[in-house]
Amino acid sequence: MVAIALLVYALIDCLQTDSTRFRSLNRVAWVAIVVLIPLIGPILWLVIGKERARPQRPSGPPPRPLAPDDDPEFLRHLRDIDTKHEQMLNQWEADLRRREAEAQREKEAEERAAEEAERLRQAEARKREDDRQHTDDEDDSR
Repeated sequence: MVAIALLVYALIDCLQTDSTRFRSLNRVAWVAIVVLIPLIGPILWLVIGKERARPQRPSGPPPRPLAPDDDPEFLRHLRDIDTKHEQMLNQWEADLRRREAEAQREKEAEERAAEEAERLRQAEARKREDDRQHTDDEDDSR
């Protein structure tokens, strides 16, 4: 019973093993050895037929993750963002100063236009007053 269980286990293991892990012989040869040589074939397969995956010892402790303020790439990224935001802020300030200057010029132009309109209105009023007085003087002289 043990021999049959060993045969079945070795046969299944041989058929499922990746072909890159076979030692010296190919899959067909190992299947033939496992099936044709009872008890010794399955033992040979399990002992020398395939390379065992050995757990590899780490060469040292795994690298600790860097804190964000210790990571030069992260800090460079922050500096780039700060520079970009500083440039954007400077551009907005310059744009705001330009708009304020334009608004001030427009306001001064409107004030000048209003003063000019007021002078014209006053001049017109004086002219009408002079014409009226001149007309009254002519009527008095008759």
